[in-house]
Amino acid sequence: MSKGETEARTYLFRVVVESDCERWHACCPALEDIGGATWGHTKEEALRNIQEVVEVIIEELIEDEEPMPEASEKEVQIFSEPRVMVTT
Repeated sequence: MSKGETEARTYLFRVVVESDCERWHACCPALEDIGGATWGHTKEEALRNIQEVVEVIIEELIEDEEPMPEASEKEVQIFSEPRVMVTT
């Protein structure tokens, strides 16, 4: 690995998606204190939005060389190799 490169990691975050009858709220409990929440008109939209929010937060933490927030293994799992996740 050359200077400036970091080891690739796969992060798996738990998210919570709930309806309030008018829209869907989505949050990532491990990142909620630093902006890990959003909403959508549908459940699918809320899930897409929280995916984007989590990606931006993680990219910013890495870019700023900030540590990941403390979280239990129930909230986030980190793998040193690539993974694929399928949600049905």
